[in-house]
Formats: sequence, C-alpha cells, structure tokens
Amino acid sequence: MIAVRASCLLIAFVLLCVGRPADAADGYPAKPVRVIVGLAPGGGTDYQARLFSQMLSENLRQQFIVDNRLGAGGIIAYQIAAAAAPDGYTLLASTPVYAIAPVFNAKSTLDLLRDFTPVSLLTKAPYLLVVHPAFPAKTVADMTAYAKTSAVNFGISGIGTTIHLGAVWIAQATRANIVIVPYKGTGPALNDLLGGQIQATFANVLNVSPHIKSGRLRALAVSGPERSRVMPNVPTIAESGVPGFNVTTWHGWLAPTRTPDAIVSLLNAPLAKFMRSPAVAEKLAADGGEPVGNAAAEYRQFLVDEIARWRVLAKATGLKFEP
Repeated sequence: MIAVRASCLLIAFVLLCVGRPADAADGYPAKPVRVIVGLAPGGGTDYQARLFSQMLSENLRQQFIVDNRLGAGGIIAYQIAAAAAPDGYTLLASTPVYAIAPVFNAKSTLDLLRDFTPVSLLTKAPYLLVVHPAFPAKTVADMTAYAKTSAVNFGISGIGTTIHLGAVWIAQATRANIVIVPYKGTGPALNDLLGGQIQATFANVLNVSPHIKSGRLRALAVSGPERSRVMPNVPTIAESGVPGFNVTTWHGWLAPTRTPDAIVSLLNAPLAKFMRSPAVAEKLAADGGEPVGNAAAEYRQFLVDEIARWRVLAKATGLKFEP
C-alpha cells in the first residue's frame, strides 16, 4: 500500500512538472510588461519599441510600457533586463550593439545567447553607401580603385556601430585606403558629406533619398543582402565586388534567459501577425525599416550568424574598441 501511494505521488509530481511550462502562461500578462530600451526617446529603436508595445497592449489587453534606460552605450539597459525575473514581465529591445560589443571588446561581459531567450526579430533595415557628387566614383569598384591611390574619408555615426564596421569590412576586403572619420551620430556625418568635407558614408535609405533625387548625393550600393524595395536599381555591395557583404541595422525583442517557452510563444504569435500587416509595413517604412517577425528559433539562429560574421571581421582586422 505504501509503495502504491509512493508511486501515485511520483506520477502526480511528474505530471505537475510537465504541466508547468504551459501553466506559466496562464493569465499572462496579469500586470504591465516593461520593455527596456537602451537608447534615448525619439530614435528609431525607441519608435519601434513604442509601436510594438502599443500593438501588444491592444492585443493582450495589458500595458506594455517602454522604459528608456540610458548609459554605457546601451549596456545599462542590457544589465537591467538580464537581471530581471524570467517571468515575461521584462523584455529588452535589442539592436546590433549587443552582438557587436562582446566580439570587439575582450573586457565585455555581454553574451546574448547566455543571458536572453529570443522572442522575435521584428525589423531589419539596410543602409545606402552614398558619396558626394564631386567624388569621381559611380560604383563600389570605382570607389575602391580610387582608394588604392588616394585616401577616401568615410564618415561614420560612431565607433562600434554597424556603419563603422561596414566601412572597415569594405577596406579589409578590397585593401582600399579608407580613413574612418567618427561623428556623434549619422546627422553630423551626413551634413559634412553634403558639404564635401568627407567623400562617403552609410545612411538610412529614406534619410538620403531626397538628396539622391536632387543630385546632392550619389548612391553606389545597398549594404544588405538584397536590393532595397525603395531603390531596386541600386545594386548591393555583395553584387559590386565584395562577396558576402551583409550589414544591416535590426530590432528584435529578447526575454531574460529561462523565460518559459509558453510565454515566449504567447508574445511571438501577435508580433509575427503584426509584421504581416500592410499597415505595419507602411509605418515601418516611414523609418526605413522592413518587417520580419520570425519565430523565436529563427531569431536565435540569426543572432548566432550575426555574432559569427563579426567574429570573422574581428579576426581578419584585429580591430578592438570599447563601447
């Protein structure tokens, strides 16, 4: 009799444990959810985080509140989110900086795949490689050929950004003499490009399209793996003599590691649905973004590939920096 009772208790315990992941989502979300953003209000990451938070608030009938935590190039936000309880009530709006920083900074303690559970990659956006019209290059090949005899001053939006690494990648792959000129943001770099103080930069497609149409800038190529829907006649850099080139900015959501799969699925489903909406695509287009909304496992693989790509560049160049 005692053995039978013990067996029953064991079976009940096993069933309880098996049921826990599903039960973890019961009633979720029962209180406001915090979406931590490591950048200031008003920028593209903040805009997208607020857009998706509003959508989830309406869909799940609970508040999703953006919490801007500035400092250390986004690392303060990372640390707060990573230390939060894995219960689905704290999320992190992730950007390329979190994949880049630990690769190029040996002192970094960041590890996306250790500290977080991917929810969904929501958007990606390529850059345009643009030059001043007085610069004698109409293609990437022209630019790199020129840069083998004369230096090309290439403006970047900051050290350690995807724009910085994109310029380094071109220089490394083509042996071109590209001089990195750092600015505090894309705007100042673009202003100096328009004024002729520098020869080239990467910029958001929509930000520079009016200048391209007016002839104040010339577009050489798109930084992503595919051509831009906005400018389909502009080739990719990979097409233009730098095979495998793929540099984009992106926005995804992460939850603290060990967040139950049931909660991740509950968040992922409406986000994926939003990304398929023409209305959402139109809103994102206003900021240069392209909707993705993939599954959690796909987002994890994307992060694995992204980190691996930057490790190849770090090894090839020996480049190191601190955020």
